[in-house]
Amino acid sequence: MATKSETQSELRLDSKALYLEEVFTDRRVGTIRRMTPVDKDGGRDPARAVLYVGETQVLTPAGALPIAFEIGAGSLEEAAEKFGTLAREAIERTVKELQDLRRQAASSIVIPQGGMPPAGGMGGGGKIQIP
Repeated sequence: MATKSETQSELRLDSKALYLEEVFTDRRVGTIRRMTPVDKDGGRDPARAVLYVGETQVLTPAGALPIAFEIGAGSLEEAAEKFGTLAREAIERTVKELQDLRRQAASSIVIPQGGMPPAGGMGGGGKIQIP
């Protein structure tokens, strides 16, 4: 079990890597988060670049699946223009990854230990292994 001091050190924010987060949305397709780097006092840190992160959702049988992706842009307007293309690419990438995971799960073979049972018998002594 972690000690109190170990737990506190794991949850410490890095005061040299703070961002002011602003959320912009059209309330229909998704959101753009503008991450403005700030110093430990909350003032703008000009040594680091402003980041833009797009977020959208895809409806699945299990519910809404959030999808986030970085947008390389120099302004909010440019980020909004790139949003659709990058969102589509992120969705396609996520769908492909889900299909790969589904294929891997379907191809997992359960092999009982001890091999095949003797003819006419049930065999035994095997344990089911799930990879």
